[in-house]
Amino acid sequence: MNKTDGPADTPPAGPEAIKAIPVRHYGRYVTAVVALAVLGAVVYAFSQGKINWGAIPDYFFNDRVLKGVGRTLLLTVLSMAIGIVGGIMLAVMRLSRNPVTSSIAWFYIWFFRGTPVLVQLIVWFNLGLVFEYINLGPFYKDEWSDFMTPFLTALLGLGLNEAAYMAEICRAGLLAVDEGQTEASHALGMSHSKTLRRIVIPQAMRVIVPPTGNEVINMLKTTSLVSVVQYSELLRVAQDIGQTSGAPAEMLFLAAAWYLLLTSIFSVGQYYLERYYARGSSRSLPATPLQKIRANLLSLSNRPSAGGTA
Repeated sequence: MNKTDGPADTPPAGPEAIKAIPVRHYGRYVTAVVALAVLGAVVYAFSQGKINWGAIPDYFFNDRVLKGVGRTLLLTVLSMAIGIVGGIMLAVMRLSRNPVTSSIAWFYIWFFRGTPVLVQLIVWFNLGLVFEYINLGPFYKDEWSDFMTPFLTALLGLGLNEAAYMAEICRAGLLAVDEGQTEASHALGMSHSKTLRRIVIPQAMRVIVPPTGNEVINMLKTTSLVSVVQYSELLRVAQDIGQTSGAPAEMLFLAAAWYLLLTSIFSVGQYYLERYYARGSSRSLPATPLQKIRANLLSLSNRPSAGGTA
């Protein structure tokens, strides 16, 4: 017998769609308003201060300022090169089974990490009280005051101090590599030095690179301390211009602007370097800032209009 009540294949009515209403966090709005008010008050206070803001763009690309920026960058690169090379050597010495080399590395790290870098710079500058002459035999001989120039003082003071910090960073990276990697390489007949160069150090770079990037940025700012040893880097040049131009505070703001610009550029380079060494640790790399902006623009352009149909 045929059923005439209705079609047999009519699906049953499903449950209604749930309309989720997001929870409103009023505290966030209050915090944002307070933060904007404080920021506005600070900006207003600086705008009303007795500061000649027009002097900053006038001297921003001054020849003396640009030379100071160049010396700051040169000192940063060379000091970090000394710090990285010395840090790797100290880390290997610290992990050595030889008690003499391990103790020497420990003492070096203990001494340079335990004394302020400003004190180290001043000590290097005044070592002529201890060593009147420097004598390297037939290669070089001169008075200490002529040998230890402000640039060499700054380079040794910053580079040797940085080596102590890089030693701990490199040691942490080397210890992060599984010991099985070293045992397997030794089983294949590789020497200890070859194992470090080809197996351990490449894998440790993923751990070493991020804090090293922070050290580079910190080194860029630490170069401002070498003004005490009469080296004409960015801060020293800004102070000299401020004294002659009658705008000392304005030139300090100029130096701060240059430091912010340089650290921002270094931060971008650090981001992409970390991204490069993270390729083997994650299946999908995080989107770059440009990729995020492009994705947001595409989502806005593909969003349906309010009067359109679904």
